[in-house]
Amino acid sequence: MTSETDKPANPCVIVIFGAAGDLTKRLLLPALYNLARSNLLPKEFAIVGVARAQISNEDFRTKLSQDIQEFATVPVDTQLWQWFRERLYYLAGDFQDPNTYSQLQDLLAQVNTEHSTQGNYLYYLAVAPNFFSDIIWQLGSVGLTKEENGHWRRVIIEKPFGHDLESARNLNKNISSTLQESQIYRIDHYLGKETVQNILIFRFGNGLFEPIWNYRYIDHVQITVAETVGVEGRGGFYEGAGAVRDMMQNHLFQLLAMVAMEPPISFEADAVRDEKSKLLKAVQPFTPEEVLTNTVRGQYGEGTVNDKQLPAYRQEPRVAADSVTETFAALKLTIDNWRWADVPFYLRTGKRLTERMTEIAIQFKRVPSLLFRQTSVDSLTPNFLVIRIQPNEGISLQFGAKIPGPSVRMGGVQMDFAYKDYFGTTPSTGYETLIYDCMIGDATLFQRADNVELGWSVVTPILDVWKALPPRNFPNYAVGSWGPQGAEDMLKRDGRQWRTNL
Repeated sequence: MTSETDKPANPCVIVIFGAAGDLTKRLLLPALYNLARSNLLPKEFAIVGVARAQISNEDFRTKLSQDIQEFATVPVDTQLWQWFRERLYYLAGDFQDPNTYSQLQDLLAQVNTEHSTQGNYLYYLAVAPNFFSDIIWQLGSVGLTKEENGHWRRVIIEKPFGHDLESARNLNKNISSTLQESQIYRIDHYLGKETVQNILIFRFGNGLFEPIWNYRYIDHVQITVAETVGVEGRGGFYEGAGAVRDMMQNHLFQLLAMVAMEPPISFEADAVRDEKSKLLKAVQPFTPEEVLTNTVRGQYGEGTVNDKQLPAYRQEPRVAADSVTETFAALKLTIDNWRWADVPFYLRTGKRLTERMTEIAIQFKRVPSLLFRQTSVDSLTPNFLVIRIQPNEGISLQFGAKIPGPSVRMGGVQMDFAYKDYFGTTPSTGYETLIYDCMIGDATLFQRADNVELGWSVVTPILDVWKALPPRNFPNYAVGSWGPQGAEDMLKRDGRQWRTNL
């Protein structure tokens, strides 16, 4: 993770496979520009874009010059962009054609000479998952992944990393035949968010909270990733994925691991990732019966939000009229270790919900109410610690206080910390930290092979039961709601409720 002593990364070339796609223009290009603004890119630096489009070097530079004006998070400095523009190169080619990689080898040799990049290459696979193994194998076949004479070669792989446990294992096996684990950077953009990175500092750097971060004081934990948007034209992709594969297995499980893992011996990458693995191993596996009681799936129907009529999921482009793909999922997890004995973790994610929100809410146990039995206080305000990840990054603490007046009445009050108020705002895409960390060889915020497989091992039994027992009630929640009634009922059975409904 980056720090105040950050300095420019070592000389390198970033090779972006899929350079003509949305990810490149909307996120990667603005992130790299922001790194240049922050003086974190080396002077000996270049970008090589690889895609199928038959365009020239100059056409590529012109296209990205237009893209940066549209998608930059800050006004574009003409002089800085000119420096950036001169370091853009393009190679047209098929990802499965060996000739593409021979040409890439020649182009990288040219770029090394022109920009003194010293043979350090970072390959960013901004492509469909079916290309991951082939691209890595092809790079290896021409020697472009071989680390020797002090230079490094690293690969960033976007999600989804596998479709289930078996495919994730196969993918890990395939790419590890060419790359060392230390060369593989499986990216999860959620871990680029400042609030997520701050979880470890907040937990382990504050004597106020660290001692009470366990079953003695915590009643339960809720992790919510809610979206107001639908599938946004990605129906073809989403039909083969669903909420669990798209969000739960990666984003929410990463948040779960950060919140619940044991203290690492240091902030070194493997020390942190070792503890994440231990935590995911401790998640109790679901039996088929538990899948029926401790998981909920949903699919949004049509409805009206802000006077705008919105279609049901089954009416979206490239979605089957009788689709059983879930657009909402909620799980109740238990962690089988000493720290979290009998503390439930409730996770939920969904599309077309009432509010865009990502947060971790920790409810502390209630104190005995005997003291208040002869007062007008009929129930004590629960204490919540809420870590807001988006859209308004911050941390709040809810506790009870006496309402002014002659009688004893209690009301909930809130202490609130917002990042923007204390540290200002730094326009970013969320990819800056992750790309920079890869360039300096810090894998702390990236998933290791065992982390990925452990995540899949938790959700695969759920997916298996859901596949065997298709839902009969889809669609089962309206757009603009908080999801299906079953998610409310799951917590109600435990005498609890989702925080947003308090």
